[in-house]
Amino acid sequence: MKLFEPGSLWSHKGYRFFWFSNSIFVLGASAFPIALAVAVLDTGGTATSLGLILGARVLSGVLFAPFAGVWADRLPRKNVMIGSDLFRSALVLSLVFVSTPTMPHYLLGLAVFLMGAGDAFGAAAAGAIIPSLVPDEKLPAANVARNIVTKGASIVGPGIGGASVLLIGARFTFIFTAVAFVFGTYFLSKIQEDINGDKREQEPFFTELREGLRTVRDIPWIGAMILMVSVQLMVVLAAETVLLPVISRREFDSNTPFAMAATAFSVGSIISALLCVKIKVKHEGYVSIFVWMFIIIAPLALAFPVSGTILVTAYLFAGFSVGPWEAWWSSAVQREVPQHLQGRVFSIDHMGSAGLMPIGMALIGPAVALFGEKELLIGASIFHVLISFAILRVPGVKDMKMPIADTDYSHGEHK
Repeated sequence: MKLFEPGSLWSHKGYRFFWFSNSIFVLGASAFPIALAVAVLDTGGTATSLGLILGARVLSGVLFAPFAGVWADRLPRKNVMIGSDLFRSALVLSLVFVSTPTMPHYLLGLAVFLMGAGDAFGAAAAGAIIPSLVPDEKLPAANVARNIVTKGASIVGPGIGGASVLLIGARFTFIFTAVAFVFGTYFLSKIQEDINGDKREQEPFFTELREGLRTVRDIPWIGAMILMVSVQLMVVLAAETVLLPVISRREFDSNTPFAMAATAFSVGSIISALLCVKIKVKHEGYVSIFVWMFIIIAPLALAFPVSGTILVTAYLFAGFSVGPWEAWWSSAVQREVPQHLQGRVFSIDHMGSAGLMPIGMALIGPAVALFGEKELLIGASIFHVLISFAILRVPGVKDMKMPIADTDYSHGEHK
């Protein structure tokens, strides 16, 4: 099939513009943390101050997520994305001028905190805009194509950031990030977004905010799966994320297994997501959760660190557990939730997945001291499997679709 042949994913011009914009944006965004870390350390910062500054961005994203969802449903989503990208570009550009050796760290922390607000608005709008750009049958492929860019940027972006810091320094690397954000908005501005003619009278802001929360509550499988993944990220992913570099350096006297394992995980998730787009399964929810259980390969490989090669291989296979989520989760939400509510649902998803993991990461040190490193990793793996099995009993999880097809969630009522 030709790339732009009618009916193919890339034949939809609006989606092509969205994908190009997202590709440029995530490359700049992936380079930013490298420049930020160097800027903090160059101004006399410590690991503690860097952690607090990075945490400020996550905290802000969580706090602003519900409000971002309401505005992503009130306004054209491309406009919300353009506004959030330009806002973040201005913040990053300001760091070029304020990141001096005498700069107070609270100013840098404030700028990063505000960037988190931009992240919240951008995430809510980006998740909800795709159904207005492609037909329903193309949603899985569209979501996977977007996620592949994000995964690829997590591999390539830090390298670009590191090379840029080496060549021109951290302050001028911020310019690269700011330009990438602005350049991405050029493609967003060319999108003709289909709002489906669904004009609704706006209700009071907090009424619409509660409507989003009520939608997640009234569609049990969505609320249950968001809660499941949020708790698992806090326990399992937080443990392996914190302990991977520690164990890699201690057991293998090198950072190489750590870096290669992280890359292998992203590669595994990309391969798995591509496979899930191609195959058809009867129960997408069941398959997603059963495959998701295999992420425990990563913490178990850390609990029993035999060799660097085995660790990297384990992370490659653990990455396969993420593919079904990337292929089917967003598509199911986009399919089952009315478009005028999707921004709020995606913002709650963003808030859950981002909100609890930092708490888990902060508790890993005390948990290791209390239980022991190996015991914590094994216990987290068992917890992950038990929670996954428990969630299978929630109505709608099996197919990521409520059994009663004629439910109207636009106001939390049944037809």
